[in-house]
Amino acid sequence: MRKTVFFVAAAVFGATALAGTAMAQSTGPTPGTSPTAAPAPSTTGGMVQLNVNTAINQTLVNKYVRDAPNVALAKCEGPSPTFSSPALTFTNYTPGPFMGVDANISADTELKPGTAAGTYPLTVTCGGQTYRTQFTVSAAQVAKVPSGAAKAGDGSMAG
Repeated sequence: MRKTVFFVAAAVFGATALAGTAMAQSTGPTPGTSPTAAPAPSTTGGMVQLNVNTAINQTLVNKYVRDAPNVALAKCEGPSPTFSSPALTFTNYTPGPFMGVDANISADTELKPGTAAGTYPLTVTCGGQTYRTQFTVSAAQVAKVPSGAAKAGDGSMAG
């Protein structure tokens, strides 16, 4: 009897957690808002995005992460899906499905040299349909300590 109660409780908890995750990723209108306040859903169910959120980091979607792998993802029906963006190059097209996002194609992305911080378009085209989104690129962090600057551990800060 105890095993049955534990199993049922675990199943209910798991279903609740999955439903909460699915609702958190929903792109449809928020309950209680006017239908005109939200963008109209795509009639074909297609989409495109850069990166996918993780359990640890919920701020990755449509943000280019410097010094980390970045992936374009899309749900796109039709032959020869092609990603494009003025700020990115695409390699290693891979069919899905993928964990954490309703997509059926992905591609590794690299930021084109000299790309400034800002907002850029990302599109995927396949089967005569094109889906668009925008993503952001943050400013690059200083990668080199300026000449003559104090460095922790080298004694230059000793008094």
